[in-house]
Amino acid sequence: MKILIADDNNIDRLILKKILVKSGHEVTTAVDGFEAVELFEQSEPDIVLLDALMPNMDGFQACEIIKQKSGDKLIPIIFVTSLTEASALARCLEVGGDDFLTKPYNQVILKAKLKAFERMKVLYDEVLDQRNEIRLYTDHLVQEQEVAKRVFDNIAHSGNLEQTNIQHILSPMSVFNGDLLLCAITPTGNTHIMLGDFTGHGLPAAIAVMPVADIFYGMTIKGFSIADIIAEINNRLNRILPIGVFCCATACDINYRDKSITFWSGGLPDGYIIRPNVGLVQTVISNHLPLGVLNSNSFLLDSKVFRFEEGDKLYLFSDGILEAEDPSGDMFGDQRVLELLQSKTDDNNVFEKLLEEVSSFCETDVQNDDLTLIEYTFSQSALGERSLEHSGLKDKIRPLDWSIQYELRPETLRSFDALPLVLQILTECPGLNPYRGRVFTILAELYSNALDHGVLGLDSLMKSSAEGFSDYYKLRKLKLDKLQTGYVQIKMEHIPSDIGGDLIIDVMDSGKGFDCTTDNYSGNDFSGRGIELIRSLCKSVEYYEGGSHVKVIFQWQY
Repeated sequence: MKILIADDNNIDRLILKKILVKSGHEVTTAVDGFEAVELFEQSEPDIVLLDALMPNMDGFQACEIIKQKSGDKLIPIIFVTSLTEASALARCLEVGGDDFLTKPYNQVILKAKLKAFERMKVLYDEVLDQRNEIRLYTDHLVQEQEVAKRVFDNIAHSGNLEQTNIQHILSPMSVFNGDLLLCAITPTGNTHIMLGDFTGHGLPAAIAVMPVADIFYGMTIKGFSIADIIAEINNRLNRILPIGVFCCATACDINYRDKSITFWSGGLPDGYIIRPNVGLVQTVISNHLPLGVLNSNSFLLDSKVFRFEEGDKLYLFSDGILEAEDPSGDMFGDQRVLELLQSKTDDNNVFEKLLEEVSSFCETDVQNDDLTLIEYTFSQSALGERSLEHSGLKDKIRPLDWSIQYELRPETLRSFDALPLVLQILTECPGLNPYRGRVFTILAELYSNALDHGVLGLDSLMKSSAEGFSDYYKLRKLKLDKLQTGYVQIKMEHIPSDIGGDLIIDVMDSGKGFDCTTDNYSGNDFSGRGIELIRSLCKSVEYYEGGSHVKVIFQWQY
């Protein structure tokens, strides 16, 4: 070993050096503390032997400096001193010394102590090397996780969450988030929102977020209903998740044309719709099992439909809010959440104040669960240009001349939403894809009128009140489940032109027709909007046979 000796007594220093050199050690000597510190930096010894009392700088001061310069390395310091008082020997250890040896010292004991510290240093260096390896591995792992998290966030948290009428927070307990918050716009301009909370935390919980986000965004952009999306997500999770892992979720479809919001909720805390200066107007109750628990045969898709008004606020959150704990172990709870929401109905900063209350309640920044909260303000003005349409360059391929016809019969009408399939076919037509939002809106309204008012014989006037609105959809589901006869026939033809083309959509149903006039329509009514919307989007709209047959022409240009 390399040993540094510091002693102002020449004889003692030389004797000690001779003993150590004879034992095979490499020895460097200093006459005081100053020289000892200088030689320590130059020679980098394995062990230091210090005299306590020396001129210029004593051994106590030198010991403190050497220990500071050693950093993470173990450099044992043994005081070799003539001091015998207990307080003086104790000080040798207090300033950083590892052991002491009083003069006159025994050579056998000295050699034994050196061997003991040599063994200790070998073990310490081994542990230090292992720690450094672990640190490098951890740094590499963190770097990989950060890259993976960026990819994860790009997939799972893309969409339309940055709208001006949305405030949200996703606060993970670890690097990866077991909560998900998704928002996307349908081709008709509706808003789909989904909040989910997977069992557990971190990477194991976050892995399942990926397929959920993929299904949600992929099916929303194709025009599938929120019920179809939830059913597909449940089927996927039921197949891939192990027993005991599931996703508590609330999903909703916000329709500004009807001022309605359709909810499916399973396993998450209740959500709330708060009206300014009024308070709680609706509670979104979780009445289903979480996603992934039941197979497709047992899974229930019953949903709730509520009406909203301009300025209403929707609050959804994961259990990380309710289960936030104070130092004594008490939980924040839903009562505190609801009391705050109802007491601040005229306050535009409720979102921030709720987070502040939770943080103040916990008295710490350490989370014991992933935490997610969204505040959605129902605001027509905040919608802006949200459709999926875009103004692209003129297609190099000339639009095709084609026609196609579908007839949807009872079994299909009961169990299958044909609109996304039809839309997919239409968007394959060069030039039409930028208009998919308008085309889907037209198709959706025509199909809805044919099925609801034609085949099922429902009256849209039922939706004129909040109670009637809910009754309308209950009756619709009841009639659709029992449907045994009837059909909806959809014919489509595309005629190209030099500047674009005409898309002719012809829809016929087996019903007795309905009142398709819009003379009595007013902006405050909740019926008749669909026909008015179709007329505003199409070049022409013609009804036949009392409303059971309609033909529209949608004209588009490059």
